[in-house]
Amino acid sequence: MKKRLVFAAFSFSAIFLIMVSSVFAGGKKEKAQPEVNANVNIPGSEPQSGEKKPEVVPITVIQNPKIKSSYVKESPGGSPVKFHEVWGYVMQDEEQKFDPATMPLTDLCYFSVDINSYGEASAIPDIKKIKNFKGRKHLVFTSWGRALTHMVLNPEFGCRNRLLNVIETAAKDYDGIQIDFENVPYRDRKHYQTFLKDIRRRIGQEKWLTVALAARTKDIVDDIYPYKEIEPLVDRILVMAYDEHWSTSKPGPVASIEWCSRVADYCVKTLPNKKLIMGLPFYGRSWQDTSYSKAWIFKSVNRILGEKNITNVDRDSANGIPHFEFDATVHVTGYFDDTYSLVKRARMYQEKGVTRIGFWRIGQEDPDFWPWLGLN
Repeated sequence: MKKRLVFAAFSFSAIFLIMVSSVFAGGKKEKAQPEVNANVNIPGSEPQSGEKKPEVVPITVIQNPKIKSSYVKESPGGSPVKFHEVWGYVMQDEEQKFDPATMPLTDLCYFSVDINSYGEASAIPDIKKIKNFKGRKHLVFTSWGRALTHMVLNPEFGCRNRLLNVIETAAKDYDGIQIDFENVPYRDRKHYQTFLKDIRRRIGQEKWLTVALAARTKDIVDDIYPYKEIEPLVDRILVMAYDEHWSTSKPGPVASIEWCSRVADYCVKTLPNKKLIMGLPFYGRSWQDTSYSKAWIFKSVNRILGEKNITNVDRDSANGIPHFEFDATVHVTGYFDDTYSLVKRARMYQEKGVTRIGFWRIGQEDPDFWPWLGLN
């Protein structure tokens, strides 16, 4: 008897939440604000901490006609939320997803120049592909593997100096450089900081130097990314306040409001306001209670065949290898962000005095969100 494995049914629970990323600002660079499209500055916003609350005027937001919602969406209500700086990431080959006319960004992070297995930088993105954006453009450098990051940061190896040469050359076409090294080995924590110092010397004071760092809710002993030590070295720190729950964790929000609030509280008291960027996620995640995609030992195969009442298996006619198929029902739980949750999270940050936010990443968002965001 031949049975087929399919996802016959699933249940999906959605919870809308909001998230944070921090980025910190520099001295004289603070004076020059980027030119932005005035049409995206919507009057009215939630009050800053200590200010008198303005009268809340209900507004009507027209949903994007290109996307038909599969569920009944709830309006955030009130007025749009405004920030001094709004940062966003755009991927290479996804430049067309960024619309400067409708997305009120002051800073665009071009993602990314990655480091290959030989410690070499991949091709530099062509800045000319970003069209009609008058704000600041930052080129992001990434290194993902722990061993590779060690090889790049440790001065004993030649990779570090070669990479610094690439960064220095690439910076000429951009307003700034961002370093997103998320797997720095513990013994390289000081090398990471001297690496940032070397970048600053190479690109000069007129170019922006920013970093993306993992979220924290408290001081950590021997932290690889000590905010207070890194802050003097850079112009902004973007705090990646997301992945509270991840692909292999238990199901939950990518960035719950309660967790983001604790991250923001720590960041606000630890970092200068002008250097802090709270990062928000545009993406969601889903989990299933049972996964059959795995390697099997014979004992496990025999057990599952018994549980599914499979008494006959087919054999590959070419080499006699047995195989089986069966139907299965799995339970799926998903969490994602939409306009309601994004605005709620952004307002929470604003109430805590945060004046700069950033989004990972453009193209993943609910398009109805943009009219609720403005600049001040």
